[in-house]
Amino acid sequence: MNTPPWQERDRLVAIDIETTGRRMPRLEDIRKAPKGLRQPGIIIEIGCLEIVREGTEWVKARTWETRVNPDAPINPDAIKVHNIRPADLKTAPRFPQVADELLAFLGEDLLVAHAYENEMDFLNYEFARCGRVPWGTDLFESSRFICTREMSHERFPGASGSLDALCDRLWLDRSARFAHHGALLDADLTADAFLTLAFGDTSPRGAVFD
Repeated sequence: MNTPPWQERDRLVAIDIETTGRRMPRLEDIRKAPKGLRQPGIIIEIGCLEIVREGTEWVKARTWETRVNPDAPINPDAIKVHNIRPADLKTAPRFPQVADELLAFLGEDLLVAHAYENEMDFLNYEFARCGRVPWGTDLFESSRFICTREMSHERFPGASGSLDALCDRLWLDRSARFAHHGALLDADLTADAFLTLAFGDTSPRGAVFD
């Protein structure tokens, strides 16, 4: 049996990101772009929640969140999901202004995310966009992530991989998500899903609709 990646850790960070809903430019298109052209921002909200070991238990602890002005349009379909409008971001900091604070909160710890490829790609894009790493360099690699969607597929083969379906299957209260998604809200639900999948009772309790 493989050793869980968190076994030797005392701290993890659940993370979720809301975006403009626009497609990220392809690396080859970025490299072909005219010199000096600014690529559009993608991230508009980041939510993080630490999960720490206390004795033999794991508990949720501090949080960190921020909105981000992307200096780019927001897809109307994305607004329907998170209800964050351009006017809400006019006074929000740009990503370079929050990058150091984000890195400080994340530290060197493993990150828990649902469908982690999204968070990984968004972070790598924004850190390259603000010049912290060269384009094509991954500051965040897949080995740093624990994916609750992958954990869900292992525990419930054939079931829907969405966060909503997983919360329902684990009997986690996601009612705050009925109206709109939010980065910290989704990070909190991801943390709950991880703790339940890793350490809790996941036996079925009645019908679950995917």
